[in-house]
Parts: sequence; structure tokens; C-alpha cells
Amino acid sequence: MSRLHVVSGKGGTGKTTVAAALALALAAGGKRTLLVEVEGRQGIAQLFETEALPYEERKIAVAPGGGEVHALAIDAERALLDYLHMFYKLGSAGRALKKLGAIDFATTIAPGLRDVLLTGKACEAVRRKDRAGRFVYDHVVMDAPPTGRVTRFLNVNDEVAGLARIGPIHNQAQAVMRVIKSPETAVHLVTLLEEMPVQETVDGIAELRAAGLPVGSVVVNMVRPEVLDGAAVEDAANGRRAAVAEALAHALARTSSGGRSRADAAGALVTPLLDEAREHTARLALERGSRARIAELGLPTCQLDLLGDGVDLAGLYRMARVLRTREIVTGTSEGAR
Repeated sequence: MSRLHVVSGKGGTGKTTVAAALALALAAGGKRTLLVEVEGRQGIAQLFETEALPYEERKIAVAPGGGEVHALAIDAERALLDYLHMFYKLGSAGRALKKLGAIDFATTIAPGLRDVLLTGKACEAVRRKDRAGRFVYDHVVMDAPPTGRVTRFLNVNDEVAGLARIGPIHNQAQAVMRVIKSPETAVHLVTLLEEMPVQETVDGIAELRAAGLPVGSVVVNMVRPEVLDGAAVEDAANGRRAAVAEALAHALARTSSGGRSRADAAGALVTPLLDEAREHTARLALERGSRARIAELGLPTCQLDLLGDGVDLAGLYRMARVLRTREIVTGTSEGAR
């Protein structure tokens, strides 16, 4: 079963929200989950309605069954200072380098090194054990960069190969890749039932597979309800104004004491309602095409409904309840099958 869950998706698909809900779902039943942010946007703090996350692991939520969700906003500069202290024993010297701007310089000119530091911190949390030999966290969930950048971000070994072929940096990169390319990891992609997000998901999965990275599930987020039945969809699609007007007039007449006066008023409502019905029908057709493309990927798929009032803490817990019953929580990654 996967222990590192990497969540990515095109901007605007709600990947941070899905990552937060997944962390809650995985923590259910007394588990401990670490939710990691690597882009410095403090999106996790906003979702859980808490203050900005510092560079330390902090409990931010309790899951059903007594589980705990901890969160960490990874900062590349602080991670590099930790790295220098861990491997080179540069405590105060490392802080002096930061004051001189050397740390910022290093993480800016060497994006591969930056990715090693960010992913390395998450992988360290995956491997970390307590004194009794038990894993400190049952699961680690990473709110990763968008789909277009996630493969390069995770496949840090290729970037670091040009920086160092031997030594601690090389060894650190290799250790990170051993976790990321193992059955312990699953990369989940979040999409909407829209053409561009679905296309980016298809392309992203192809890149992940080509790089040998373990793909998990596809999460279809913000799914809107189908408010028309099959017959109504067919009438709207074919522009059958008379049929719609007759049905509306009949419905109003049955619920009104005014009889024909209310029924006659139905005519004024038919045109705008029919326009909306046609738009709804066109959207359904596009969504069905998107579902078919997602199904062709051959991956487990989870659907999360649109929350009309926006996502608050109650909404996160509702999403987590849905995720708990899906393979994104109970299954394994593609690479482990």
C-alpha cells in the first residue's frame, strides 16, 4: 500500500483541496498523516483556517476515529540549511552563509538541487521511524507542483546528475529516487471534466509513465449534477420548444389555482429556460467525452462533487468521506501492480 501520495493537477482543478481531503481520509481510524506543501503558497493553512505554517511539522486537524493530520510547508532555503548541518555539520556556518545570500543563490541557480531538497524532506518523513522502530507517519501527502512540471520535479535524479556524480548530494538524490520510484509512492492527478485539464492529465500520465514514476489514481473534481433526465436532454438538444412549453405549462397548471393564466405565463419562460437547457446539454456531451478519455487511461478514478457553497472545513471532511471508500486510499500505485 502506498505511503507517499503525490497530488498534482492543472492549475484551477483544486489539487491542494484534494490533497488536504486525502490527508484527512488517510488519517481516519487512528492513523497519522503528514501533509506537505512545496510551493510556498500557504494554501494548506487557508483550507484548514489556521495561521501560516512555519518550517516545522504541526498538527492541524483530527480525523474521524482519532487520527491526526500534521502539516509542513517546506522551504528550500531552510531545507538546505538542514542538509548542510546533517551532512557537513555546518551549524552556525550555514546560518552565516544564509546572511551572505549564498543559500538563496544556491537554490536559485540550481533548480535540480532545489527539487532534491524539497522532495528529500518529504521522503525523509516517509522513512522516519521512532525509537520502537515504527514509522512516525503512516502516510505522507504532498501537494506537488502542477501537472506540467510534476514529472521533472519528481525525477530529480536526472537534474542532479549534471551537478554531482558522487558525494553526499548524489547519494541524497539516489535515496530520494529509491522512495519515489518504489511501490511506496503513488502520483495522483486531479482534473475537471473539461477539455484542457483532461488533455493535460493525459499528457501528464504519459510523461510519468515514460519516466518510470508510479501513477496512482485520477481524481475528477468539482463534478456538477445532471439536472435533466434523458428525455428532457433529448428535447433540449433537438430544440423541441413546443414539447418543453407544454410540459412547463402542464406543471404550472397543476400547482396553480390560477389555471390558464399561470399556464399562459409559461410561454414567456420557455425561451430562456430552453437556452439554459441547451447549454446544459452541450456541457453534458463534453463531459461524457472527457469521461471516455479518462476511462481509456485504465486507472482507478474517483469523482468528487462540486461544493456549491465553496470549500470550508466541513466540505473538506465531506470530501474525505468520499475518498475513504475509493481506491485512491485503499489501493496501490500502478508501478506496484
